[in-house]
Amino acid sequence: MLLIKYVLMAVGIAMFGSAAAVLGYDLYLMAMARRALAQLQPGQTAPEEREVRWRVTLALALLAWAPILLAVSLVVVPAGMGGVRVSQLSGTLPGTLYPGAHVVRPFVDRVALFDTRDQLFTTGMLEDHAAAKTAVGTAAPELMKVQAKEGLTLGLAITVRYRLDSGRLDYILNNLPQPVEKELVPPVVASTWRELVPNYTVREVFASKREEVRERAAEEITRKLGADGIVVKEVMLRDIQLPPEYAKGLEDLLLKEQQNDRMGVETDIQQKQVRIAELEAEAVKAQQVKQAEGQAQVRVLQAKGEADAMKYLLPLKKQQIEQTRLESQARKEATVQGAEANAQAKVIDSKAEMERRKLLAEAEAERIRLTAAADTQRMQSEGAVLKQNPLLINKIIAEKLSDKLQIMVVPADGKFMFANDLLRGLSMGSHAAPAPPDDPPNQ
Repeated sequence: MLLIKYVLMAVGIAMFGSAAAVLGYDLYLMAMARRALAQLQPGQTAPEEREVRWRVTLALALLAWAPILLAVSLVVVPAGMGGVRVSQLSGTLPGTLYPGAHVVRPFVDRVALFDTRDQLFTTGMLEDHAAAKTAVGTAAPELMKVQAKEGLTLGLAITVRYRLDSGRLDYILNNLPQPVEKELVPPVVASTWRELVPNYTVREVFASKREEVRERAAEEITRKLGADGIVVKEVMLRDIQLPPEYAKGLEDLLLKEQQNDRMGVETDIQQKQVRIAELEAEAVKAQQVKQAEGQAQVRVLQAKGEADAMKYLLPLKKQQIEQTRLESQARKEATVQGAEANAQAKVIDSKAEMERRKLLAEAEAERIRLTAAADTQRMQSEGAVLKQNPLLINKIIAEKLSDKLQIMVVPADGKFMFANDLLRGLSMGSHAAPAPPDDPPNQ
């Protein structure tokens, strides 16, 4: 709609401009013609005089008013706003113009706009610094000064959230000072708090009845502003600034109360600890009694169990004893039989050993007899050979004694000395075993 309104205004202005251009062009041509006529020489043809197109100009001017009047009659109420029609003839008209496009009587009615969104009235610096920013050259809102019951001055940081009743904008425009957010809301809020707080002490306002004070102030502010078409949504008591002397005394008092409360709490804790110790002692005592009773019952049950078990164990023990006796008797008989068997085996072994030794002795005797016979036969054959060749005796003796003799001296006249001795020895050895030769004397 705003675009249509601006287009209509542009068309009307363009038509006024066209009318002015046509009129100016015609006047220019007429002036040029009159100048040419004034400079006309004898014999020259007079130029045609140009007439002004008054009808065209007037028609364009009159037609230009149509889009302009139509554009002026269109009023657009922005979002979050409300409008009230004010007539130049009859004053404020009833009803509210809500956001959107509306048609009014041009040059007779005008539209007064009001912000119907939530607004804030604040005293004292807001906690949110971004919300507390003010315009350049303006100071931050100050605390509201009120007096308590004792006559002490308190500083209150208050925020009131409200909005204008969109259905009563005509009443607000006719009866309330404008602008409402500056001329009406601050005095009502301040007067309400200054009438209410003197009924309470500083301590009540600060601590014990702070919420009660806020609720009563909210009810009173809502009632007063609601009668004038202002809807109060919330009244917040953000902070309370105490007088310095009272704050110091209250701090000391609070410290003492905290100490008193701490001592009370510590006393309660100690009493509870004593009670807990008593209960723990009683619990330990009861636990010990229960344990003793349980142990006694366990022992009784064990004794009963052992007595019941003995009834079955005695026959079993007897059977085990009888079994042990039979086993020992069986081991004894087995040992006797084993001893007898070992004795018989030893007798048989000794007989076999005697038989073996006897056989070995007979075999040794037979071997000796055969060896002696063989040696006798060999010696007899050797003796016969030696009788035939006596020089072999010297050779044989030399061969046997060659590893022990270094020098042998034989007398020239005794060439049969060794032969005679050897024959004598052989004849004696045939009847008895020769003794082992003694070590020969060192030469």
